[in-house]
Amino acid sequence: QVQLVESGGGLVQPGGSLRLSCAVSGRIFSIDAMGWYRQAPGKQRELVATITNVGRTNYADSVKGRFTISRDNAKNTAYLQMNSLKPEDTAVYYCHYGSLLSSNDYWGQGTRVTVSS
Repeated sequence: QVQLVESGGGLVQPGGSLRLSCAVSGRIFSIDAMGWYRQAPGKQRELVATITNVGRTNYADSVKGRFTISRDNAKNTAYLQMNSLKPEDTAVYYCHYGSLLSSNDYWGQGTRVTVSS
């Protein structure tokens, strides 16, 4: 069984910063990817950023240059540093963890990020 525990969401003013964390416990895959997705009210869930176990990253165009994903493999934890936040970044952010060699994947419970003045 795999568990994902997210933290770090909250309310921030436009232009501000937040850092999300996602700790994975249980079964850890040898070749994997961790990532963040988000879902705004009335919209579909969308990819924000992903990072593989060897550090290869991928970002949505809308967050490039503002968000940075990283991970600490020793702690099985991924981070999403979000800078220059905009109101359109408001959403529930979900951590995702999965194997790159199989269809096994898992989701966190979600953490809410609200960007508002």
